[in-house]
Amino acid sequence: MSANTPAETPYPPREALRVPELPTPSWGLGGWLYRGGSPEHAAHVDDQARPWYLVLWLTGVDYFSTLGYQPGIALLAAGALSPVATLILILVTLFGALPVYAQVARHSYSGQGSIAMLERLLSGWRSKLFVLVLLGFAATDFVITMTLSAADAAVHLVENPLVAEYLHGGQLWITLALLALLAGVFLKGFREAIGLAALIGIPYILLNLLVVIRGGIEIARHPEYLQAWTSALAVQGDWSAVVLVAALVFPKLALGLSGFETGVAVMPLVKGDPDDRRWPLPVGRIQSSRKLLAAAALIMSVMLLTTSLVTTLLVPETAYREGGPAAGRVMAYVAHRLMGDFVGTIYDISTILILWFAGASAMAGLLNLVPRYLPRLGMAPRWVAYVRPLVLILFAINVIVTLVFRAEVEAQAGAYATGVLFLIFSASVAVTLALWREAREGPSAAVTPALAVKGLAEPEDPTGIRPRRFPWGAIYFGGISLVFFYTLAQNIHERPDGIIIASVFIAGIILLSLISRYRRSTELRVERIDLADAESCRLWESMLGKKVNLVPIKHCTAEGIRSKTEEIRNYYRVEGPLALLHVRLRDDRSDFSGELSVAVTRVGDDYLILVDGAVAIANTIAYLSELLDPISVFLGLTRQNTVAQAIRFLLWGEGETGIRVYEVLLRHWEETPEDDVRPRIFLISDGSEPATTGA
Repeated sequence: MSANTPAETPYPPREALRVPELPTPSWGLGGWLYRGGSPEHAAHVDDQARPWYLVLWLTGVDYFSTLGYQPGIALLAAGALSPVATLILILVTLFGALPVYAQVARHSYSGQGSIAMLERLLSGWRSKLFVLVLLGFAATDFVITMTLSAADAAVHLVENPLVAEYLHGGQLWITLALLALLAGVFLKGFREAIGLAALIGIPYILLNLLVVIRGGIEIARHPEYLQAWTSALAVQGDWSAVVLVAALVFPKLALGLSGFETGVAVMPLVKGDPDDRRWPLPVGRIQSSRKLLAAAALIMSVMLLTTSLVTTLLVPETAYREGGPAAGRVMAYVAHRLMGDFVGTIYDISTILILWFAGASAMAGLLNLVPRYLPRLGMAPRWVAYVRPLVLILFAINVIVTLVFRAEVEAQAGAYATGVLFLIFSASVAVTLALWREAREGPSAAVTPALAVKGLAEPEDPTGIRPRRFPWGAIYFGGISLVFFYTLAQNIHERPDGIIIASVFIAGIILLSLISRYRRSTELRVERIDLADAESCRLWESMLGKKVNLVPIKHCTAEGIRSKTEEIRNYYRVEGPLALLHVRLRDDRSDFSGELSVAVTRVGDDYLILVDGAVAIANTIAYLSELLDPISVFLGLTRQNTVAQAIRFLLWGEGETGIRVYEVLLRHWEETPEDDVRPRIFLISDGSEPATTGA
């Protein structure tokens, strides 16, 4: 076969089968906003990857910063039982949250976390609605992380003995100033986040260890502190009663679990192995991320238990209650009391820095999460995928939340815990379902070899048969899911304001998403097309550039083709061949955009274009028209109820196709002005029934 035969004609590059992207502003305010990052910014992080023990501190500033308020919350909730309840929290962390997110790291290694796992379990509009609900809880978690951390940093500042008289009553404006500074940093660009996180996180942990050691020395010098504590425990009854009461109190300490979702969100920044590219999934990065999660959990477990013991024994109840000198800052109170105001002030500065930077970690999490979902689903404007506009939106939300809560830490704790616990609960459910499916069906054949090489899974049976196994892992994680469900339910019962606030976030996201989906419905909504074979490529090239007349058809039958051809030839003066286009919709039409498979054949002197995989008929026709640049486009009208047709178009990609194609083309032409001659548009009123698979 010669090199020039059609069968050996090379396929055109995919870039040649794409409509050029819409231009972005290059000057003025718009240019400045778009220079902050492109829609693909989250996907290009290989050059920023760092070893896991450095990325650990980017997670740690969120996770470890809870030491600034967690011991105080534990004292308020449990009193003398605080160390016992904290021990239960540690057990849940090490044997519940840590195994759950180790599995999340394996199943969702691109930074989307458990949301991506649950999205794959459903399809259609149910999947989209479920994702919006999860994003609502994630937004609650991350936004309240920023506002609560900034508020607690302000508490540490205004309560410092050296400046208290000057800053008294200024907690609200200091909180707003810290949030503005946080937004300013991200607007400028935040390229050194990992190095700065280590510079802030390591001294903070060391200072806490120093205070714990000094507190331990004080307890050793005064045995009466220990005796008073054991006497307070004895009032509760024997050890079984103490453990039972502590278990009932444990849900109030749930903020000590925050940080795991951030841990998987930063996975793209973790450096893997050089041979990661050889496998369908980056097993080296997965292993390194698991080390990161384990190290963070172990460090935090030690710090939670020791700080809880020291504060319980050394801080009197009158001090940590609301209005007391230790309220919201029990560890700082111990530092000032035992080590003097100089060291205590250093501790305050370190705490303020890590609490402020915890907001940076949450901001980075949202900047990574939101662009991966809402713009892709058509449920946010395209500019939401850019860093600077999104930072300004998040800053505005932070200001509103701070003003509503008057920058009070305790008032925001319920919403924070609700967001954290729901995300952990959803992650445990996602892992349970994923392991159940693997036990019944076996892991993907494509990834099994890579997992086996790294010791993350057994090699596949050489026969190719995947035997069913008893789902021990699914049962274990199902039990963990029940623990987190109980914790979440108790938290909602104790602090119903948390679920109310989360519901506001969810309702807001759903409402804005629906508005955005409606406004963006007339975009082209096609990512690219793939031509079916070499003959299709050859014929496609022969149609480009004012050489054919595009004629969408409803029924791809011999009679339908003959009837439409005769109609066009008899009633219109047509120059050149017809390109008869038939579009088939995919089963899941809730997706906003997708890839098309296109096959082209000859029908006498005309062409027949068969398209599969469309999410909307009208948008697909408009997209192909822009690629082909035809002489004319002939569009049929059904003349049916316009409201019903509009709903069908929005939900299922059908409806009054002719008018919608015209609207899509007009919008695209307005956004991409050119000097080229546009095709002539003919709207044909035929009064026939609307198509379900074609236009």
